[in-house]
Amino acid sequence: WGLAFASGMAATDAIAHLLSAGDHIVMGDDVYGGTYRLFSKVFSRAGVIMTAVDMRDPANVKRALTKKTKLVWIESPTNPMLKIIDIAAVTEVARKAKATSVVDNTFASPYLQQPLLLGADLVLHSTTKYIGGHSDVVGGAIAGVSADLRLRLAFIQNAAGGVPGPFDSWLVLRGAKTLAVRMERHSANGIAIAEWLSEHPLVRSVNYPGLVTHPQHAIARSQMRSFGGMLSFELRRGGVAAANRLAERTRIFALAESLGGVESLIEVPLAMTHGSVKGTKLAPPAALVRLSVGIEAVDDLIADLAQAMG
Repeated sequence: WGLAFASGMAATDAIAHLLSAGDHIVMGDDVYGGTYRLFSKVFSRAGVIMTAVDMRDPANVKRALTKKTKLVWIESPTNPMLKIIDIAAVTEVARKAKATSVVDNTFASPYLQQPLLLGADLVLHSTTKYIGGHSDVVGGAIAGVSADLRLRLAFIQNAAGGVPGPFDSWLVLRGAKTLAVRMERHSANGIAIAEWLSEHPLVRSVNYPGLVTHPQHAIARSQMRSFGGMLSFELRRGGVAAANRLAERTRIFALAESLGGVESLIEVPLAMTHGSVKGTKLAPPAALVRLSVGIEAVDDLIADLAQAMG
């Protein structure tokens, strides 16, 4: 089953409403800033307790569980460090603890990864991103298999009113028709740019699960069809100033938040999408640059990055 929402955060909010005062959630230590903000700044006021751990080791999840843990929140690939979580292993830990497991699958899309087949109870998508695919709609979706969870979430959806309008729904359906071919192109462009960046003398590190040097590359290969168009990297010198300068100098990559559209975007996460985690242990490196690689000609994209880096 699936339920459509007015935004990805409306879908996240509906899942959060499954919790009550005193309930505990275990979350990854590298998640979308808005997700962290919702749980740490909004639902904490209602008595929901959150623990963030590095989910690359399922043992960290197991150690964080308490008798009050009701929800295990997984992102894979993570935003913005592109960590890969072993979804089958972590959802099994959650199942044994009788906690509901949720996978935010926005970066991968349903074409590249199917978390329900890996054991997840619920899958969340911001349909604003790859499923919509054209940066012209805001939406969210939740999918699952449990009839009980559907009834509970549908009640919350009806009570809170977070539903998409007809035209928004049509735009998402239009985007879904080309999802497969777009994701193939995003993935092809993504790996080409990641490999180019990894060999560039001005680049210190590249985070992309399709690189054989990625620490969780083998896990990514086992649970993903391909590796998508999201990546992040750091320059060797110049810190935040150099990262900002690079983001401002690109001509094809637009300086903007969001991701998953046919056009390429560039941002500095800590100053933009992840401002809400600044000053916490979840904060990404201040000079990290994140790319949403679009479907343009990859040679043009590489040339654009090359001129921006000087």
